Amino acid sequence: MRHRKRGRVLGRKSDHRQALMRNLSRALILSLNQPEDDPEKAKVPGRIITTLPKAKEVRPFVEKMVTLARKSLAASDAAEKLGTTAKRNSDEWKKWRKSPQWQEWAKAIAPAVALRRKAFSFLRDKEAVRILFAELGPRFDKRDGGYTRIVRLAKPRLGDGGTRAVLEFVGNERDRKGSKKRAPLATESAPAEASAT
Repeated sequence: MRHRKRGRVLGRKSDHRQALMRNLSRALILSLNQPEDDPEKAKVPGRIITTLPKAKEVRPFVEKMVTLARKSLAASDAAEKLGTTAKRNSDEWKKWRKSPQWQEWAKAIAPAVALRRKAFSFLRDKEAVRILFAELGPRFDKRDGGYTRIVRLAKPRLGDGGTRAVLEFVGNERDRKGSKKRAPLATESAPAEASAT
């Protein structure tokens, strides 16, 4: 019986499975921001292709990371109001650093820093954490969950015939094209006006 044993084993030991989840999560996040000259650049940003069971397993991990980024937005906004625009190590910055306003700023930013550290402890990649908190957090600010989707592919994997799937962030180009309002249809009076001229 498998009572209370959730998740798929995926034919791996626990630390290998954890590394797989970390790598797939990191690959999905890093696909959003790849340089143009990268030979392994994703065809569509914010999308990876993997097997269906792996996609179903990694989805909760990615969604939890995005939720961490969303939670940090409130603390970051509060700290931004208390921060300074002075250049680091300038006289003005040193004065601000010794002021009580810095103490308030440090208390306000602390939850955001803790959430970044929590995300880094799972992803283990500074660039992925930066993209997560700078791009994905604000992008999904108004959305309560459901940040990714899984789409099955019709063509199976060549080697073993495994079912392949696309794991992607919602709100990509395909979604934006469908959300545009259609242009109003031409009314019957428009051709009459054109023929009168």
